[in-house]
Amino acid sequence: MIEFFPIEANSPGILLIYAAIFFFAILFRYFVAAGIFYYYYYVKNFSKYDKRRLSKRLANKKQFKNEILWSIKSSAIFALVGAATYWLWLEGHTAVYLEPALFGYWYLPVSLLVVSLIHETYYYWVHRWMHHPKVFRVVHKVHHDSRIPTPWTAFSFHPWESFIEALVLPLILIFLPVNVYVLGFYLLVMTISSVVNHLDIEIYPLWFQKSKFGKLFIGATHHHHHHTEFMTNYGLYFTFWDKLMATESKKMQD
Repeated sequence: MIEFFPIEANSPGILLIYAAIFFFAILFRYFVAAGIFYYYYYVKNFSKYDKRRLSKRLANKKQFKNEILWSIKSSAIFALVGAATYWLWLEGHTAVYLEPALFGYWYLPVSLLVVSLIHETYYYWVHRWMHHPKVFRVVHKVHHDSRIPTPWTAFSFHPWESFIEALVLPLILIFLPVNVYVLGFYLLVMTISSVVNHLDIEIYPLWFQKSKFGKLFIGATHHHHHHTEFMTNYGLYFTFWDKLMATESKKMQD
């Protein structure tokens, strides 16, 4: 088996070494993704997109600072879970595989879709649970302190929420064969999707939003209503659970 980090798997403190590497990689991904969107929509083209902002006012610098601080903590939690998953892979306890052709090339997009649907289902129901008043105050309130979403809100979670959100992917990878390249692509999609959904500017064209295909997907408008209404629009990537459970904002149905 190929090891990405040439370190003895059973050496003392190995998880901390893995976690440190994952931490800097995840934090780099967060700052690059959020930074690019922030610069393009909030700095370089501010006047161009100002009238398209979904909120009536801008977030202040204190919110930006808090979001980045919470995101650093979240990245640490994600890194610990990622390091543990990597260790499980080294020990042969996951279904992650290296050779793309092992299950056929047709399986690559299928596995990506299956992972997305499982993750969507997990997230929807856990997200609804996190909005229970007693749970919300402890677990989810930090994220909703960002009443006006920004690109920096993407990873802004309380450590408990970060841990809960991070658990699902390792559980999937234990049982479902996923190619390492599909996994890397999915992690990138997760980050970009979170940034786009918290952008507070709808980047998808109106024709796409109004189309039957476009209505399957969540964008900034959909998630903006979640941050303003709290009890609607719980989805992650897709709208089907919100539609099935009648939790989609009425503003999305206009």
